[in-house]
Amino acid sequence: MEPDRPPFEVADVIRRAGGVDGDVPGLRLSRAQRRVVWSLAACRTSRLGGHVEECDQCAHRRVAYNSCRNRHCPKCQAARRAQWLEARQRDLLPVEYFHVVFTVPEEVARVALQNKRLVYEMLFRCAWETLQAVAANPKHLGAKLGMLAVLHTWGQTLLHHPHVHCVVPGGGLSDDGRWVACRRGFFLPVRVLSRLFRGKFVAALQRAFGAGKLSLCGRLADLADGRAFARWCRAMRQKEWVVYAKPPFGGPEQVLKYLARYTHRVAIANRRIVAVDAEHVTFEHKDYARGGTQRTMRLRHTEFLRRFLLHVLPKGLVRIRYYGLLSNRNRERELELCRRQLGEHATMPATEPKCDVVLPLVGRDIAGQCPVCERGSMVRVETIEPGRDTPRVDTS
Repeated sequence: MEPDRPPFEVADVIRRAGGVDGDVPGLRLSRAQRRVVWSLAACRTSRLGGHVEECDQCAHRRVAYNSCRNRHCPKCQAARRAQWLEARQRDLLPVEYFHVVFTVPEEVARVALQNKRLVYEMLFRCAWETLQAVAANPKHLGAKLGMLAVLHTWGQTLLHHPHVHCVVPGGGLSDDGRWVACRRGFFLPVRVLSRLFRGKFVAALQRAFGAGKLSLCGRLADLADGRAFARWCRAMRQKEWVVYAKPPFGGPEQVLKYLARYTHRVAIANRRIVAVDAEHVTFEHKDYARGGTQRTMRLRHTEFLRRFLLHVLPKGLVRIRYYGLLSNRNRERELELCRRQLGEHATMPATEPKCDVVLPLVGRDIAGQCPVCERGSMVRVETIEPGRDTPRVDTS
């Protein structure tokens, strides 16, 4: 069966705000933001064209409009996520996996908002350099790690909150090729990670400022003065930067469930939107200041879209990255070496797609199964050109 469609979507807010052509009245948008607005409003509508499908068993018909495929669209992530998860199944090792999150203070987040590409790249690089430096120390682990990192730029209320989620196998390879495991249930000392990450990040900001690469304007214009920026950097070194490690995952399937939730997420899922009226949108969020209590927030359309569009990424910026043992260049060779070191039980399942695991995680049937008889496959029988009216389809 097909999953129930959420009653409201980000696209509904865009249409109510008058943004179907890419411009939202009351908001000054960049070219990239206008493209996102247009794409989300057009996604799975006749504006993009599509096709008519028919079941080869029961003759059930349905109209399927094309997706916009924009990476900021809440509706376009399921298929990509399914394909990506199938590939990641083959990479998992039979060891504990740890979830480490690197965040930056609010003051740094403001600088990031004016320098997205530069500061987001710093966030990835400093997180990896910190983990690898601490892990390479024989006092902590003495091994080379692997890491999968995912950039998120939002908090629960859609305000700008850049941070990197890292999934790390609980161990690594020593210089002589041996597998070195972490202590069970413990990865690396968080306080050490936090202090080193802070030092690396502030130093990277200072180098960027010295090279004239930082844009500091508007509310940050005062920092454009060298002495003022130096004082600001000293203040950032005095703050506590939040780096935390969550309890380890229970096994490979738990890793997949986590990845399904985090990797292809956008700023807000459609299912969190509970109401859209003529002027306002209401959505659910967790209030972490009150123990993660579920609450609702009501915003005007333009404010909701302003917050949503804060998280449009620079063109070409990759938000899922692999490092060390999991880097694209070394992954196959390094993982094979890890499995040999871990012994005969390290062999992972065959590389065929595991739909029994993947489909529950992505929430839809990616194989085109008929939603009525659940036996046949939906076959394309007619093409709908972009902009054409919806064809009449008997769905009885």
